[in-house]
Amino acid sequence: MIDKTTFGNMTAEYHTLGCKLNFAETSTIGNLLQSKGVRTAERGETPDICVVNTCTVTELAHKKCRQEIRKLVTKYPKALMVVTGCYAQLKSDEIKQIPGVDIVVGNDQKHDIADFVENWFNEHRPIVEVTPLKDMRKFIPSCSRGDRTRYFLKVQDGCDYYCSYCAIPKARGRSRSASVADLVKQAELAAAEGGKEIVITGVNIGDFGKGSTETFLDLVKALDAVEGIERYRISSLEPDLLTDDVIEYTSTSKKFMPHFHIPLQSGSDEMLKLMRRHYNRALFADKVAKIKALMPDAFIGVDLITGMRGETEEVFKDSRDFVDSLDITRLHVFSYSERPDTMALKIPYVVDQHVKHLRTREMMAISDRKLNAFTQKYLGTVREVLFEHTEDKYGMMKGFTDNYLRVEVPADHSLANRLAKVRLIEPTGEDDLIRGELV
Repeated sequence: MIDKTTFGNMTAEYHTLGCKLNFAETSTIGNLLQSKGVRTAERGETPDICVVNTCTVTELAHKKCRQEIRKLVTKYPKALMVVTGCYAQLKSDEIKQIPGVDIVVGNDQKHDIADFVENWFNEHRPIVEVTPLKDMRKFIPSCSRGDRTRYFLKVQDGCDYYCSYCAIPKARGRSRSASVADLVKQAELAAAEGGKEIVITGVNIGDFGKGSTETFLDLVKALDAVEGIERYRISSLEPDLLTDDVIEYTSTSKKFMPHFHIPLQSGSDEMLKLMRRHYNRALFADKVAKIKALMPDAFIGVDLITGMRGETEEVFKDSRDFVDSLDITRLHVFSYSERPDTMALKIPYVVDQHVKHLRTREMMAISDRKLNAFTQKYLGTVREVLFEHTEDKYGMMKGFTDNYLRVEVPADHSLANRLAKVRLIEPTGEDDLIRGELV
């Protein structure tokens, strides 16, 4: 039998595709392997174990997952190859056929990966463990930092909203949550480890507490009282579940940052009905206006899908004009891809691939313009930045302002995981990065 001493001579490399929730869970997997003595491989070191945490948000994501797995098998032919995540949950048979893959684990078994790895080294037999969708009931906790400054606190998993284009409910199962008390304990542990910022994440976090008497607002208030944590960010929150009470409470909190990410998916009411979304654009516009009235400096990121079945030229223009009218900061634009077994496949009007590409570019141009306008407002101003641990090859350190502007200054390792006042000077020309100077 393999023992901890043997594991202690092993290294692992981790690769994550997809959402912030996946990053949190990958970090937890790393912690579990570390508890058995496996250390994270350093740059340039050949790992004994490779873990790939996959995504299923689009068909393109599946393709990228396959490419990543094959690339790693080629790069590290002797490494134990472990594949988990949403793609593994949905397509385990497909993944296990890829030469070089040793272990395939669904979402419900992520917490057991370290044990599966140990079993493989003892028995050297392929392992495929995937819980059927109807039996997925576990909530697997995760509050992890990995090599990031920020902690990612998983508060909820699964989704009960069967949007017509989406396969996530089939990969993640029904909505389920941790308790407020358990999540507060995890936040307290993060603070004890020196954590300063926590990102609240999940599949559909506005559904937190469903089936219990607890609500997302209860969670927000309880986390706000945790000593030592200086910043919270709320990741993607559905507009119909983003209550006015949550907006009002976070606007008065010193710890919850003026930063929201709200999926819209389309600015056309006709399209929202085809998507089987649970709101209309008037509600969305009301939420944006409410945030900006109470938090004028708020960064608002918005998810958008272009080219879904049913999006005629007239519908697209309607969506584009509505999005352009919103006081938002940035768009995350996805070109629609066909997903097997989704209701969208029944919609007759199909958008040409080239047209999808053009529409995506058009929406991205709006995003660039809005982000630039938002950035320009704050040049010359002083804001607090939480700096990350890492220093880049140019000798710079990066971090985020309260309202999610990315800033760099000359590296000073005493700044790592610290808040410091920075004057925002000018865009660097690299994506959304701003050059700053310490005040």
